Amino acid sequence: MSNKLAPLDLAQVGKTSSSVDILVQQIKTYISEYKLKVGDTLPSERDLGEMFGSARNTVREAIRILKAYGVIDVKPKVGAIIVNRHMDAALDLFSFQITMSHEIFTDIQGFRRLVEIGLVDQLFENLTNTNLLKLHKINDAILLSRSPSESAQFDFNFHSTMLSYAGNDTVLAVYNTMKSIILRLMETGKHEDGQLRTHEQHLLILNMLKNRDRLGFKYHMSAHFDQGLKYIKRTPK
Repeated sequence: MSNKLAPLDLAQVGKTSSSVDILVQQIKTYISEYKLKVGDTLPSERDLGEMFGSARNTVREAIRILKAYGVIDVKPKVGAIIVNRHMDAALDLFSFQITMSHEIFTDIQGFRRLVEIGLVDQLFENLTNTNLLKLHKINDAILLSRSPSESAQFDFNFHSTMLSYAGNDTVLAVYNTMKSIILRLMETGKHEDGQLRTHEQHLLILNMLKNRDRLGFKYHMSAHFDQGLKYIKRTPK
């Protein structure tokens, strides 16, 4: 297979496009022309530079942008691999841009109530003592966190791990697509007393799981979901 492509029509790209923008379009055209699929690899940075007459720094910046778009991933000793993470990239961008208002917080927590509390019976049926021990270890790591973002990551791991024990892979996959947005929510209040409060409420939830207390689990989960509201100012209508 020849690596030579017809030159990109720069008029279509636009006169104001930078060399990086142009190269991004050229690489996307390369992927389309050669019908590369998920799992296929791109040529090396050196080869891309030679193919398109671009400097190494330009190639690296173009690769970084394509990775942010969810088009490729970069693996050590392998290089740039075609992936399909457009939805993840879009959610990451949305998460970065949103302001965590009272309304958005309530909407996201409403989704989590449906998912996490809704699977309580399956969770009780499948949960083991080993599962509970793992959840305790994740919860304790929250207190050792060095930043609100790290604390939020352990918080998310606690909930996603607990949800995984319900045994519904489809629901878990949907939940995990919301990770970037839920992480933003979980950072709320962590720089104040939210880190300690999260740990304490998780302990109450774990106790309800251990005792298979359905009503107690639903009550403490709901209280936990409402915790962050005290850190968010309601927007006047």
